[in-house]
Amino acid sequence: MVSYKELGLVNTKHMFEAAMKGKYAIPAYNFNNMEQMQAIIMACVESKSPVILQVSKGARNYADKYILRNMAKGAVEYAHELGCDIPIVLHLDHGPNFEVAKDCIDNGFSSVMIDGSALSYDDNVKLTKEVVDYAHSRNDYVTVEAELGVLGGVEDDVAAEESKYTKPEEVIDFTSKTGCDSLAISIGTSHGRCKFTPEQCTRRDDGTLVPPPLAFDVLEAIEKQLPGFPIVLHGASSVPQVYVKEIEKFGGKIPNSVGIPEEQLRKAAKSAVCKINVDSDGRLAMTAAIRRMFAEQPDVFDPRLYLGPARDELKKMYMEKNVNVFGSAGHWND
Repeated sequence: MVSYKELGLVNTKHMFEAAMKGKYAIPAYNFNNMEQMQAIIMACVESKSPVILQVSKGARNYADKYILRNMAKGAVEYAHELGCDIPIVLHLDHGPNFEVAKDCIDNGFSSVMIDGSALSYDDNVKLTKEVVDYAHSRNDYVTVEAELGVLGGVEDDVAAEESKYTKPEEVIDFTSKTGCDSLAISIGTSHGRCKFTPEQCTRRDDGTLVPPPLAFDVLEAIEKQLPGFPIVLHGASSVPQVYVKEIEKFGGKIPNSVGIPEEQLRKAAKSAVCKINVDSDGRLAMTAAIRRMFAEQPDVFDPRLYLGPARDELKKMYMEKNVNVFGSAGHWND
């Protein structure tokens, strides 16, 4: 067994307390490889933001759990080398069962999410409590995020045809019975690059889609039920149209791509929402940069020459989010 403290990581407990007090959200960025990790750390060090490095079950299968664990340790050392010891969490995103969550806890993760949202309410409570009991029994307390409500869309192995809003009347009972440290809710966000169907949106003259607003009334009702409790938003990529257009300009086909408007995310970040997940935006930024490179310099075959610009574009985007969307910039030492 490896403790996250041996890797220089922290859990989310103090991080979330500080975020709620300061009215900002912690960025939770998914990564699968070295370039993504470098971009995240460079952006967060430069903007002096705390960060959650997220790993999905698919990422663990792709990159190997031992490599990812040591990349997280490397991220801590890299931040130090860059000149700022920002707090870093290594978090399991959408843990599918107890076995995967336990394996992550035993291998240095400082935080895990157990996603029982597809189960019945009682089975979700049972599974979440099982993970919480194990995580909290460790000498080094591992924090647990749970989910109540269902997010639509597709991301790796997580898929649902439609969203089901979190029921505010259930949140006290759920958090009391499970003992979870934070709660992911459903208020209209969804996974993937197509967060809404065209029928749910209005279309501008230039063809871009305008999504419906998030259900802030549901969020406010949950806040009243659970004052001061950390709330999480999944599926919160904004799907920047500049990257969508760039990808399609250079041969990609990703029609009807639409995300969550950044002004709505800024509003959420000033509430009890203290963690906002971003994955699809990172994929779009890197893909756009790589497609441009291949189109403009077809003789390039050295991976460093196309992964480097992709990493730089990703860093630039994450910097902008930390400063202008999540409000986490400058809060590394709260």
